[in-house]
Amino acid sequence: MTETEKDRDILARTLWGEARGESLAGQIAVAWTIRNRVNDDQDKSWWGEGYTGVCQKPYQFSCWNRNDPNYVYLSGAKPIPPGQFAQAQKAADLVMSGAETDPTGGATHYYATTMPKAPAWTVGARQTLKLGHHIFFKDVP
Repeated sequence: MTETEKDRDILARTLWGEARGESLAGQIAVAWTIRNRVNDDQDKSWWGEGYTGVCQKPYQFSCWNRNDPNYVYLSGAKPIPPGQFAQAQKAADLVMSGAETDPTGGATHYYATTMPKAPAWTVGARQTLKLGHHIFFKDVP
């Protein structure tokens, strides 16, 4: 897998859209769920191929949905406010380079605790971590 600057940029934009209010550790955890999908060891992964393919897989990361208020920033139609993007870029770099280990224990899913109730997919899944406003899972049926 070739990790390009586009992959880094798309991963950082996804982190900004999904977890900009989180600490660096929280953004690293979200980035690891993406990396775990990227590295699923399948030739043609359902998740998509590479960081860009995984992040922009339809309906997987809501910030990329065209009706999401973050989309205008992620697509470049509006600039991300200055100073808000640096932490997401740092988290993307740390995870893509392997400088930070996976705090999620192999999670491929998470949801925000700000949701009114847990998503249906959590039934039967194994919770691996709660950090900031996110709860992480693996072995999702």
